[in-house]
Amino acid sequence: MAPPILKLDDIQLSFGGTPLLAGAGLQVEPGDRICLVGRNGSGKSTLMKIAAGIVEAQSGEVFRHPSSTIRYLEQAPDFDGYSTVQAYAEAGLGPGDDPYRVAYLLEHLGLTGQEDPKQLSGGEARRAALARVLAPEPDIMMLDEPTNHLDLPTIEWLEGELSKSRSALVLISHDRRFLEKISTATVWLDRGQSRRLNRGFAHFEEWRDQVLEEEEIEQHKLGRQIEREEHWLRYGVTARRKRNMRRLGNLQALRANYRGHKGPQGTIQASATEGKESGKLVIEADKITKAYGERTIVAPFSIRVHRGDCIGLIGPNGAGKTTLLKMLTGQLVPDAGVVKLGTNLEIAVLDQKREDLNPDDTLAHYLTDGRGDNLLVNGEQKHVTGYMKDFLFQPEQARTPIRNLSGGERARLMLARIMAKPSNLLILDEPTNDLDIETLDLLQEIVAGYTGTVILVSHDRDFLDRTVTSTIAPANPDAPDGRWIEYAGGYSDMLAQRKGVEDERKRVEKAERAKAQEASGGKPTGSANSKGKLSFKQKFALENLPKEMEKAEREIAAREAKMADPNLFTKDPATFNKLAAEMEKLRADITRMEGDWLELEILREELEG
Repeated sequence: MAPPILKLDDIQLSFGGTPLLAGAGLQVEPGDRICLVGRNGSGKSTLMKIAAGIVEAQSGEVFRHPSSTIRYLEQAPDFDGYSTVQAYAEAGLGPGDDPYRVAYLLEHLGLTGQEDPKQLSGGEARRAALARVLAPEPDIMMLDEPTNHLDLPTIEWLEGELSKSRSALVLISHDRRFLEKISTATVWLDRGQSRRLNRGFAHFEEWRDQVLEEEEIEQHKLGRQIEREEHWLRYGVTARRKRNMRRLGNLQALRANYRGHKGPQGTIQASATEGKESGKLVIEADKITKAYGERTIVAPFSIRVHRGDCIGLIGPNGAGKTTLLKMLTGQLVPDAGVVKLGTNLEIAVLDQKREDLNPDDTLAHYLTDGRGDNLLVNGEQKHVTGYMKDFLFQPEQARTPIRNLSGGERARLMLARIMAKPSNLLILDEPTNDLDIETLDLLQEIVAGYTGTVILVSHDRDFLDRTVTSTIAPANPDAPDGRWIEYAGGYSDMLAQRKGVEDERKRVEKAERAKAQEASGGKPTGSANSKGKLSFKQKFALENLPKEMEKAEREIAAREAKMADPNLFTKDPATFNKLAAEMEKLRADITRMEGDWLELEILREELEG
């Protein structure tokens, strides 16, 4: 076993009251892939900052190998003093580091490097910070919520980049799929102490439940032991009781241990407050479009959303998810097409930008809209402090300003408010940001048990797979062109259907090539002419390629019209996959024919002088 390059032992830290860290530890060896997990507020980020040397522990031992380099990805990067993103990223390089790696990373993260750091969005700021941390290829990378505000293509690229990295990793993330793919060890921070499992996150929840069950059994045994000792104390021989003061002292110690046991943090007790039942048809969109200038955001798109549907909306940042969502919910008028909203709709919205939060509001004022100390939840009057406890807030936090809350606590607070609002249509925009695993489990149960309709935008693949009944995604995820397709099922189902389309397209192409080769007798067509003029076949191709391209465009339009039926995939997935594959093949044919025609036209001009 290699010696550790970083070791924290018996770390103690308290901000008054209950200690945040009470004997926590962390050991990192070369090549480790450690995920650091625990409830919101358990001290994960604090422990990581102590490891990185940003925060000092009140007591405990911290060892960092003198020659090792550490880079820390903070949740809120500080851009002060940097005129461009490139300057900020290059400031993280050491004397022997390759400066070209910054350019490589910025390009793959969708940044030019010339952006003004003061004008960056949340996602762009996270990408710039990632470039700064990844570029030096340090001995240890400490990444605090690296996937927050990133779109799915970037998350998947980051997974590949980290998998290739030789750096040891310590990760904090709410993204289950990300942790499962990257981690090989798990450190669980719970009630101020840490436990280590030398297996990845995929095995964590089963292990955690086993540890808590064993702890509960031990507490039960301790309680029974105290009962036996108390029985001896009450009914034993008086002289014996007087002589055995040691046994009496042990009983007092057992009692103190039993009373002092701090159980695991409770779980949120909540369900969505459902309004009146909506009409059966919630949203009907017929060939809606949207463009800004020459850029098409939504090409003709049609969908029917029925009561009880749970629809996921995914795609790269900038693809137009928010635009499409606003059109579907009537907040934005399409350039063409029609959107009809159903009857009796009561809409509740969770906004990923947290714009609904006033930092000067107190928790109680925010939850009650300033209408006293009570709120109506599922038809029952509840005192605000009691409702706060359902979401793991303490009663003394009722008058706390929102600005003092952590990111996870703010996410929980917004969840508490939206759950109290009567609704039959939930719009959840990045609802999983900053939530811990346990709260994600609860949100999943709320969404799955909600009898109304849900439309959610998310980059959390595991959450999508566990909740949605269908997924809307760009037809071309690598270069979004405004075309959107609805797939049955979650994210993994969408990938499987896309693979089916791709396999069908390859099959069609193979059959077309075989047919063309058979027609030409196995010989290549369009060979060069040694007499200095176009061959008959070249002349024929030059004249007929434009007609073939027009024909292909008409065939694409005909297939698009068939695929506009929102129920096609559900009724006939084989036909859906076949049409999609044929469209991809036709588009590839048009691109090839355009190239062939251009080459022939250039050749004709050269031969004619």
